[in-house]
Amino acid sequence: MKIEILGSGCAKCKETEKHVGEALGRAGVQADVVHINDIKEISRRGVFFTPALAIDGQVKISGRVPSVDEIAKLLV
Repeated sequence: MKIEILGSGCAKCKETEKHVGEALGRAGVQADVVHINDIKEISRRGVFFTPALAIDGQVKISGRVPSVDEIAKLLV
């Protein structure tokens, strides 16, 4: 599984990354976590509001920091 956090690296992006780590731990799932901060790449994926979260190439959440529980549900 590949999880991508799309955003400039702001505080909300970092919080999203932290929540992803916690959700992976809770779910007992292993994944490659990548932070994409190239604006052209983010736009190419159709994301106009960050932070965004993509799982295996599909954007699941955009424009807000998802909760740990919300991310954990997306992992199973």
